Amino acid sequence: MFKAVKILSVFGIILAVYLLWQQLFRPAWQPCSINSFVNCDAIVFGPVAKTLGIPTPLIGLVGYIVIFFSAVYRKKILMFSMTTFGLLFCLWIGYRELFELHVVCPVCIGCETIMIAVFLLSLKVLKTKK
Repeated sequence: MFKAVKILSVFGIILAVYLLWQQLFRPAWQPCSINSFVNCDAIVFGPVAKTLGIPTPLIGLVGYIVIFFSAVYRKKILMFSMTTFGLLFCLWIGYRELFELHVVCPVCIGCETIMIAVFLLSLKVLKTKK
């Protein structure tokens, strides 16, 4: 299960780096912004772009990195704690996306799906005796 968490967290790192890159460099090519509903711009540059003054994708990036290394070093409690925080954070972002901003960010949905999966895996790992 640690291997699956490592693989998933690498995908989370890639997605978080992509969102952070979008936010910092504002490239002309925006493949994620399809229309007014499916739109990463509303997330990357909108009200949820920063959390407590910190770029939200950076928080996700740091979280996925901590999850990755907690899986590498088999730190069950740290991994479970970070995935619990990550899940709550993702649910908050997802709520704001859908119900306050009325947009869907495909990359954010990917991050949220990965976080749900690593949370469930970390819960399973936490319950194992080894």
